[in-house]
Amino acid sequence: MQRSATRLSRILACAAVPVMLVAAGCSSDSGDSGKPQGGATTSAAPVPTPTKTVEAARFAKLPDVCKSVSAKTTATLVPKAKTKNGTPAASSDLASRGGCSWNGLEDKGVHGSHYRWLDVSFYRYDSDVSLGSGQDRAQENLAKELAKVQETPGAKKLRTTTAAGVGDEAQAVSYQLRKTDEDFVYTSVVARTGNVLVLLSFNGAGYAGAIGPTDKQIMDGAVKAAKEAVAAVAAANK
Repeated sequence: MQRSATRLSRILACAAVPVMLVAAGCSSDSGDSGKPQGGATTSAAPVPTPTKTVEAARFAKLPDVCKSVSAKTTATLVPKAKTKNGTPAASSDLASRGGCSWNGLEDKGVHGSHYRWLDVSFYRYDSDVSLGSGQDRAQENLAKELAKVQETPGAKKLRTTTAAGVGDEAQAVSYQLRKTDEDFVYTSVVARTGNVLVLLSFNGAGYAGAIGPTDKQIMDGAVKAAKEAVAAVAAANK
């Protein structure tokens, strides 16, 4: 009986070893799986979205448009102007847009009369993350305004040239237009300085037998006035 009991004890002891090893093995697998207990899952930290930036607008304000071209220049280009200091255009936001014009008829007696008209307009564009920088917006609108001038109904002998020395970029469009039974000579300058667009138009005609201005006279006058207008933008922002 004693031998049988001893032998039975050994058999039970040996049988218990695999059970312990299996238990240990399961415990080890659970601990090495790398998964959090309770079935929880992990996720990567969110990557922050870069903040979109845009180049700052160069100019924050516009000059007084009626003073952007000197009194000496306006008197030369438009003799006998009805309003010597210019007529301002209506604007609901003078920080973003404004205009001024001069027109006059110089009576030469029996030699007829000379009519001249000068108009200057400014448009300032702010930088916007959804629309682009003020400089880019002004450049885009320069192309649009230039196209409008080039498509002037009834324009003859239309010619587009680069207006050298006027702002960051500028184009001058010269053409002739028949109005009030007279041939008018025009030059329109579309210029950009930073985030500001400068639109200038100068034209003239001769009445009652007076000889009208030449293309060169109108072109030279328009470019001179445009240079002064562009310089006024920089001066206003010092």
